[in-house]
Formats: sequence, C-alpha cells, structure tokens
Amino acid sequence: MNEFQQQVWDAAQGQLDAYNARSIDDFVKWYTQDIELITLEDNNVFCRGIEELRQRYAPMFEKNTSLHCSLLNRVVCGKFCFDEESVTGIVPDTIVHAVAIYEVNDGLIRKAWFVRNTIPTSV
Repeated sequence: MNEFQQQVWDAAQGQLDAYNARSIDDFVKWYTQDIELITLEDNNVFCRGIEELRQRYAPMFEKNTSLHCSLLNRVVCGKFCFDEESVTGIVPDTIVHAVAIYEVNDGLIRKAWFVRNTIPTSV
C-alpha cells in the first residue's frame, strides 16, 4: 500500500474507531467542513456540513450505548474506500448491513455514500 492509499485507509479506519468509541469529537475530525453524506440509491444528500454531521451523530452516540460497527471487508481504490459493514445497536433486534464509500481528500472524508439493508435478528 502506498502513502496515498494509507491516508485513505487511515481516514476510513479513524472514523470507524471513533464511531465505535461513540466519540463525537474524534468522529467529526475525520471529515471536511463541507462533508456530504449521500444515500446511493436515490442520490439524496441526508447530511451536509460538519455541524449537521455533529448534530446527527452526537445523540445517536449518546443514546445507543451498544452501538457497534463491524468491518466485514475494505477495498481502497484511488481516493475511495469501500467498506462493507455490519452495524448493531441502532435498532433493537436488528442488524444494519451496509456498504459505505468514502471519498478522501488530504486525509479527510469529503463525501460518503451509503447503501443499507436492515436484517431482523429475531422473528
């Protein structure tokens, strides 16, 4: 892995580690001020800017003490990082299977696209 690829990997891993620690300050430091979070299926921007990112994630980190994202697979290609993830602790008895695509510039995530599927853990 070259230095640029490592920088992309580090940004994706840094935000993942902060997410799992539920540390909002450490989480937002991996994103640019003009971050955009986008639902891939419909290209809907559901979060724009670092303050909106903080407002969206801080309550979730505080409320969901069992929140955890497991990395299933990661591919770095150029300035993009593709993470397959399994997230628990958002909704009771549910796993969120997701793919996140992070665009990284100068060591920070500038855009992120998400595809999500919820899977009940009990019937």
